[in-house]
Amino acid sequence: MIYLDYQSTTPLAPEARDAMLRWLDGPEGTGFGNPHSSHRMGRQAKAAIELARDRVAALLPAGGRVIFTGNACEAINLAIRGSGSGGSVSVSAIEHAAVLDTAKALNAAHILNVSKEGQCNTAQDVPADTRLIAVMQINNEIGTVQPTIDWHRKAKEVNALFLIDAVQAYGKMEVTHADMIAVSAHKLHGPKGIGALWVRDGVELDPQITGGLQESERSGTLSPALVAGFGAAAHLAKELREQDAEHVEALWTRARELFSDWTLNGAEDARWHGNLNIRRNGLDVNRLMSECRGVMFSAGSACASGSGRPSHVLKAIGLSDKQAKNSIRLGFGRYTQMEDLEKAAQEINAAAEAQGL
Repeated sequence: MIYLDYQSTTPLAPEARDAMLRWLDGPEGTGFGNPHSSHRMGRQAKAAIELARDRVAALLPAGGRVIFTGNACEAINLAIRGSGSGGSVSVSAIEHAAVLDTAKALNAAHILNVSKEGQCNTAQDVPADTRLIAVMQINNEIGTVQPTIDWHRKAKEVNALFLIDAVQAYGKMEVTHADMIAVSAHKLHGPKGIGALWVRDGVELDPQITGGLQESERSGTLSPALVAGFGAAAHLAKELREQDAEHVEALWTRARELFSDWTLNGAEDARWHGNLNIRRNGLDVNRLMSECRGVMFSAGSACASGSGRPSHVLKAIGLSDKQAKNSIRLGFGRYTQMEDLEKAAQEINAAAEAQGL
């Protein structure tokens, strides 16, 4: 099988797996202790968590704290729900459902429009009562990079907090100028089931899960194995960032050649080049995926797959329902081999041509 769905999840780095194994030991080992216990095994597990916290924080701005969560969705909920009540929450039209649905659930959502290139610019007003603005750094469906520094400035002008969903950007590019930043381990070769919220010093949050407050604003016993895996993946991403970026750029350049007959969705340059979202008019994507079963790619956002609805992101940039349903997303990164990309392209193009396209 050829894996080209890096926006959905990434392969676990061997280094992250090794870091996790130490803390999965059963009764004969000493790695299964509760990190919130005061005895020796608990203190050892706690030390592993704090090392990982430092490693995760090393890819984030100084002057803040890292709160471990079960995933990025929980981190986003903690940020939006825990940072206050009342007032509007202004969010871009291409945010992940974790942001959009949470703002809508609070009856506070103000939707910010985006250009056909897939960027949310600041030349638009926000409600006078806006208490929080949320704009993601790299869009998970089309890969466009958002002007988050400009949006942070806009948020400060209206005395609002600024949240960045950095799930797709974390470990790939600098993430700065925010009050809160949500990240996830499994999008940078760490394990599933662990995320984090970075919170700027001085920003206080109301806990959304009560019970023990082991993470000050978040209750629940932490998994040393998951946290250690997250920390190892973050540490590796920092060390390999330049190398990874060069590899992705080479893959992108070749992919654009291999899929030159397809139409690119979103900006060509203002995007993360590990995300290739393309379309062909008249394409039956379900048939394409059925005929290319050995290639793992997406018909859109993995979080919305199976809903039958056209992508809200592709609709927001001006595509029709039909064009949105004619689109596929290919994601690649550190462990993608050039020959695998080329083989996948050959299969996908052949299957598309078999449809008479």
